Amino acid sequence: MSVAVATASGVEPDAHTRLLESAVAKNTRRLVPILGLAYLFNYLDRTSVGFAALQMNQAIGLTAAQFGWGAGILFFSYCLLEVPSNVLMYRFGARRWLARIMITWGLAAAATAFAVGPMSFYVIRFMLGVFEAGFFPGVIWYISIWFPARYRTRVLALFMASTPLSSLLGSPISASLLSMDGFLGLGGWQWMFLIEGLPATILGLACLWLLADTPKDATWLDENERTALVNELASERYEKPKKDLWSAMKDIRVVLLTTITFAFTIGSYGIGIWLPQILKGHGLSNIAVGWVTAIPYLFATVGMMAWAQYVDRSGKKILNLVAALVLSAVGLAASTLFDAMIPALICLTLALIGTISARTVFYTIPQSFLTGAAAAGGLAFINSVGAFGGFVGPYLVGYLKDATGSYNAGMLGMAAILLVSVFIAGSLKLVIKNA
Repeated sequence: MSVAVATASGVEPDAHTRLLESAVAKNTRRLVPILGLAYLFNYLDRTSVGFAALQMNQAIGLTAAQFGWGAGILFFSYCLLEVPSNVLMYRFGARRWLARIMITWGLAAAATAFAVGPMSFYVIRFMLGVFEAGFFPGVIWYISIWFPARYRTRVLALFMASTPLSSLLGSPISASLLSMDGFLGLGGWQWMFLIEGLPATILGLACLWLLADTPKDATWLDENERTALVNELASERYEKPKKDLWSAMKDIRVVLLTTITFAFTIGSYGIGIWLPQILKGHGLSNIAVGWVTAIPYLFATVGMMAWAQYVDRSGKKILNLVAALVLSAVGLAASTLFDAMIPALICLTLALIGTISARTVFYTIPQSFLTGAAAAGGLAFINSVGAFGGFVGPYLVGYLKDATGSYNAGMLGMAAILLVSVFIAGSLKLVIKNA
């Protein structure tokens, strides 16, 4: 494919490959660090509320169910505005729109420090969802217009490594910030929201001069590199491509994908938001909770990166998606078999490796048949419907905890949902032939 394009453009195949790889390397160095760092704070701003709860719930009077509702309510507004946000991004350009998203969500995340009760907590979390809507699918679409398909899984893995890294690094930091309790009259949980929220705003301002909308605008590439990259991207073939949003939303492949992302998002956020309180129940101090919470995410980061490399080599995306979902379901279910912390934590670690790896593999699949506006809006639609799992997971665990007095019912509920998604993922082979 690339050989034909290279020959037609007057560049020898070997030279074309060298230029393409040079362009991909430069794009990776330029784009991935800032986008990955932004996603690290994005995930941290969503899930650090689990650490804040160690002080905040008592300080502002939240029950487990109220906390679960507030932790997940941002996904209501997030889901409602994902598609409109990405349509606007496609229209106005990713550079300015991504910057706008980061600036406003950083301010909203910091504002959580000023919640005074259940209702204000709900409102601020809802607004956080409003402001950050479109970021994740926007970046996935943005990566698809900067990196050819054969490099995409590895680039997505580098970007999505921010998910486990945000907990690996953020967990001990969040726990440490709680020790600022009483400094200048603020609670430790309030300092945590302020210190972890505002960096997103700074990164948003940096995006205005670090990013470019398309490869044609990339000042960090020389003319030959730009030409090789643009030609390679233009040469890629898609399986029955959808080029407008409405046709993409009606596509059975998109419908199936939304149900799958719903399931693994339930598992990812259900574990991520409640893990600090689960560990606290084993008698650990807040600082110890921070360090122990980081352990599963260390293994999840390594596991996800290794899995992504294997997927790029094998090309078997659907098969690996199924395997990751199976691992998630088994890990969650097995965690309920143990009362001791260490074996239960091992099982939850396996579940996290599965959910985070599933997410990385998953987002390379829609790009095999979505292009143009359909890619921007279609990815947002998939993510918005699926992201509702970010509400269901935390709320389900909190509700069942209040009802049964144990976290086991919530773990089993999430495992059952993931098991259903295994069969749905397997059915993708019937409708998607090149994954």
